[in-house]
Amino acid sequence: MSDVVRIGSRASKLARTQVTEWLAPIAGQFPGITFKREVILEGGDQDRVTPTLAEVARTAGGSAFSTNQEAALVAGQVDVIVHSLKDLPTSVREGTLLLTTPGPREDVRDVLCGATLDSLPKGARVGTGAPRRVAQLLALRPDLDVVPIRGNVPGRLARTTKGGLDAVVLAAAGLNRLGLMPEEHEVLDPAVFPPSPGQGALGIQVRADSPAAGLLAQTGDPLVDACVRTERALLAELHGGCSVPVGAWGRVGPDGLLHLVATVTSLDGTRQVTASGEGPVDAPEKLGACVADELLAKGAAGILESIRND
Repeated sequence: MSDVVRIGSRASKLARTQVTEWLAPIAGQFPGITFKREVILEGGDQDRVTPTLAEVARTAGGSAFSTNQEAALVAGQVDVIVHSLKDLPTSVREGTLLLTTPGPREDVRDVLCGATLDSLPKGARVGTGAPRRVAQLLALRPDLDVVPIRGNVPGRLARTTKGGLDAVVLAAAGLNRLGLMPEEHEVLDPAVFPPSPGQGALGIQVRADSPAAGLLAQTGDPLVDACVRTERALLAELHGGCSVPVGAWGRVGPDGLLHLVATVTSLDGTRQVTASGEGPVDAPEKLGACVADELLAKGAAGILESIRND
């Protein structure tokens, strides 16, 4: 194979930081390889007018944060894509595959920045653009005025001081990677406020038959991979995506089993179903499907149908 491996990612500082994080242990394993970075702009990065990411994704014909990168990979313009795994659809582009998820996984949790849930006054304005976060916030605090916001992490965080918001909800992973955790914040319990499937993890995508796939085949962390695979299997079973308020948290417990807790919440927060389960680490998809079936049996199907109809 060539002694150059081209790595594609989005243009943000967070995306560049994630490439650096992935490369740190990888580059030393392959001293004869030069890893070259390439920036690929996505619809969600360029379109600041369309109100929601779901609408951006429909316009792009895929995901707001992965469609162009996958196209560049298939076209051979790059050899590897480093994604935030939560942004990647559960069905990856034909001819590509995800490598074993690298570890360690960053903090999976969401963070309320600028306040705590208890300190927010009635009617406080809280910013987030994610339907899952909107729904879960309203389930906990139906009195809040949730304001849709988009943009990179520093820009959204700044809305608490310059944008007229009392707080914003962001991923702990992004805040940690950028060193931007604010002084006043509350880390939200993932058992109550489960994150997006794959949150905190990196997704490493390659062409299935490429030299890069063979070169990097043994990289990754099998336990982290099992956790994200059970979360993504659940999401796939529910036919969900970025516009569906599904939260899922997989972890390997002290008992050595894979544990999964998940929620589906109506967009107004008035209806929420929760399910959980555990199983062997080597059967993550089975666990994801079982917990998804429990959610559907408890009424998630009606919630999801009403959201899709809207």
